[in-house]
Amino acid sequence: MALPLSNGCTRLTLSPPARFRHQSTIFATLSPSRPDTVNWVEATSSFFDQDTRPIMLFDGVCNLCNGGVRFVSNVDGNRRIRFEALQSESGKKLLRRSGRAPDDISSVVLVEKDRSYIKSEAVLKIMEYLELPFPQLAFFLQFVPLFVRDFMYDNVANNRYAIFGYSDSCEI
Repeated sequence: MALPLSNGCTRLTLSPPARFRHQSTIFATLSPSRPDTVNWVEATSSFFDQDTRPIMLFDGVCNLCNGGVRFVSNVDGNRRIRFEALQSESGKKLLRRSGRAPDDISSVVLVEKDRSYIKSEAVLKIMEYLELPFPQLAFFLQFVPLFVRDFMYDNVANNRYAIFGYSDSCEI
């Protein structure tokens, strides 16, 4: 059994087998979890200094993702969205800014100056930046519960290489 003590230590009491009559006590110091030492919002603020458009992060080797980027680029007549591969150095920094691991390529991410969106929320937010009828479609899809949208998103994302394949390098 572990009991926290006021001095930052934890007291562990081990119950010995029946043939022993004494108890052993072990003291261990628990170190607090180390927070990330870099403020990633500040470290990536330069991405939005000259250009305030949101950045769509995508898996650069995924054929489905590259097709999605081509689609968004074609439908985004006003060029309201920028693109960056998750595998790039900038993409990794923006992932950290979004609270994700730098090697997490499991989801599309939309990074705005003040907020980030992942999975189905990112898709809906991207749709809002596009031309008609996509903002209206996003409006109606927001009424589908998030857990349902993300379940569907995860099923496609987890099978995207098997279904759509991948390339050796980023095409965009």
